[in-house]
Amino acid sequence: MLAAVPAAADVTGFLGANTTPANRRTQGFSIGAGLLLLGFEFEYANTPDDPDSASPALRTGMGNVLLQTPFALLGIQPYVTTGAGIYRETLASRVQTGFALNNGAGVKINLIGPVRIRVDYRAFKLGDDALYSPAHRIYAGLNLKF
Repeated sequence: MLAAVPAAADVTGFLGANTTPANRRTQGFSIGAGLLLLGFEFEYANTPDDPDSASPALRTGMGNVLLQTPFALLGIQPYVTTGAGIYRETLASRVQTGFALNNGAGVKINLIGPVRIRVDYRAFKLGDDALYSPAHRIYAGLNLKF
């Protein structure tokens, strides 16, 4: 009578830009799992500093919840996400570590078999005495569904 819903997992490696306060490269990875509409992921990202524009390095480690379509529509699976975690902002000798929240949205686009492209936007509300909050990030990455 009751059918089990198969769980799906995925891993993403990504490159993008942190646009706050100036554009800088960002890179990272995420690993997640989901059941139908609800997904969970852990994500790590690292943005180097740019002393010329007084832009701090930013590292984030976040636990996120995703609300997504249960399957791809025309090869595209949209989602919205929210999460919380920790951040570390570093500029010269100034180091700030604290709690952060994030919200965002994105799509996973089918390529071939289990390989997809993931495009994502996030806004990070950095706590404590962060130099720049919210921080904005956009990225694209390869996603492997298994």
